[in-house]
Amino acid sequence: MKKNPFPDTPDGRYFVVRGRLWRKSNPGLDRDKRDALVLELMMARRAVRMAGADPMARADARQRVDQAKIAVGERGPVWWTDGEQDYNRHLVKNTAYAQWYAGLGDSERG
Repeated sequence: MKKNPFPDTPDGRYFVVRGRLWRKSNPGLDRDKRDALVLELMMARRAVRMAGADPMARADARQRVDQAKIAVGERGPVWWTDGEQDYNRHLVKNTAYAQWYAGLGDSERG
């Protein structure tokens, strides 16, 4: 089985790419809802590429991407309920996950 090159934080809220935390989608979403939202996200990303140099089309497509990411829980209000801070897009070394990440071996960091 292929190993995931991007480690997940122990609480499952983020994955790490090049030392930066990226919020994962809400695991509490019903599968059909999640699948529909992911499909919308993929279509919106495709629309960004297809917009080319058209600034209006590009802005509209980027707004669709943002709305889809909010709907799946990757942006906007956090999906967890314990009051913990959101570290989306923060460097791991500047967060509560710094010690955990420092303890990973090079092969675990991706």
